Amino acid sequence: MKVGIVCYPTYGGSGVVATELGKALAKKGHQIHFITYSQPSRLDFFNENLTYHQVDVRTYPLFQYQPYESALASKMVDVAKYENLDVIHAHYAIPHASAAYMAKQILQVEGISIPIVTTLHGTDITLVGKDKSFAPVVAFSINQSDGITAVSQNLRDETYEYFDITKKIEVIHNFVDLSRFRRQSKEHFKRAICPNGEYLITHMSNFRRVKRVEDTVKVFYKLRKHIPAKLLLIGDGPERGNVEDLCRQLGTCDDIRFLGKTDAVEEILSVSDLFLMPSEKESFGLAALEAMACEVPVISSNAGGLPELVTDNESGFVCPVGDIDAMAEKALHILNPENLPRFKQNALARAKEFEVDLIVPQYEALYERVANNLPQAVPT
Repeated sequence: MKVGIVCYPTYGGSGVVATELGKALAKKGHQIHFITYSQPSRLDFFNENLTYHQVDVRTYPLFQYQPYESALASKMVDVAKYENLDVIHAHYAIPHASAAYMAKQILQVEGISIPIVTTLHGTDITLVGKDKSFAPVVAFSINQSDGITAVSQNLRDETYEYFDITKKIEVIHNFVDLSRFRRQSKEHFKRAICPNGEYLITHMSNFRRVKRVEDTVKVFYKLRKHIPAKLLLIGDGPERGNVEDLCRQLGTCDDIRFLGKTDAVEEILSVSDLFLMPSEKESFGLAALEAMACEVPVISSNAGGLPELVTDNESGFVCPVGDIDAMAEKALHILNPENLPRFKQNALARAKEFEVDLIVPQYEALYERVANNLPQAVPT
């Protein structure tokens, strides 16, 4: 099939999932066309079936804010017509689903019928979508989609709770490529970070307030009172300054490294002993899944879809949001040398349930259904 994928090209989870989905589909022979304002961060062109179409947003003195949604819809129309797309897959409701609806209407006037699949990723529903200035457009765009998916059961339920959705939302979980995310022999790297055999704790996010990165530092501070440890913080964002200030206040700066944004996260995860994800909201927890694929157990909050991913007392532990003491206690339990091998083994076993080859066929089946105009059932 010929699939247009509309996504944010940034470091966040929705863009990563969209890019990895496109790459996996291309490997299976589908022709994939990415449509966005810059090249997605994880996109490479080692497959002839991958094409990137840049949305041209021009500056005019008349506009105080540039009309990206209109430019995006126009680019979708152009790509759909001249690449003969079979389906457009919009990742993240704002503004991709609404722009896709506009493109679909334009194409219909020209005698071209193309189905729209919308995947909901999280904050497009739980944060942005609930804003009164966006909510009517979000609900309308979802209901006008020919296929709708959510990355967790929790997000599906929240979407029905927040909006009057009249169509079925399918749950298709996020996935991981186990050929990339796997435990690698990087002991020289581990020795460079932990020269005295310290435990290595890792956190990865976009450093927004909802990720509660400060909680990660506080849990680490408690751990250091009992065991020698180092902390790696992967990513960047608006909360980094506050996190750095907290490290100074707690006197942990010598044992914490800020690595910024990096694509080689699997190498870092390969030498990690524990992954922390204390988020206030998390629709799925892709970073936690990638950690588990590298045999790293996870301590997470009980927010959103995380309990669907992290199996309590097996692949890690799920704790109440903000419960620093519980997270530190469970972390010490996992890092006990008698327990750690079992948790690592269970983490990998759980990750295998979300392997890319198990999830991508679900999207392929959805594409085939909407392309053949088979109706979806109204949810009960």
